[in-house]
Amino acid sequence: QVQLVESGGGLVQAGGSLRLSCAASGSTFSNYHMGWFRQAPGKEREFVAFIIWSGEYTHYADSVKGRFTISRDNAKNTVYLQMNSLKPEDTAVYSCAACWFRSAITFRADEYEYWGQGTQVTVSS
Repeated sequence: QVQLVESGGGLVQAGGSLRLSCAASGSTFSNYHMGWFRQAPGKEREFVAFIIWSGEYTHYADSVKGRFTISRDNAKNTVYLQMNSLKPEDTAVYSCAACWFRSAITFRADEYEYWGQGTQVTVSS
């Protein structure tokens, strides 16, 4: 079992930055690939960013590539999402998720086993 708790959301103006954190507990953090997903009102949950268990590989949705950076610190059991040049269309609830490292790399939300409660990010124009 992995418990995930996000923090760092808030209200920011367009062009600004936020850094989300996701703290894990309950199991060996480095045994899990980690992903960030988001869901805007009235829309389906969508993939944002992925990082492999070791941190050596990352992948991003086209909509955030070049603006967002995912990273992890396995010693601190934490994954981060640095979000720069934020746009109003980035407004959503952002959630981190974990999947077992022996599973294939995936960007599908339904293949992640553990989820945090989410943190709201609102970008004003």
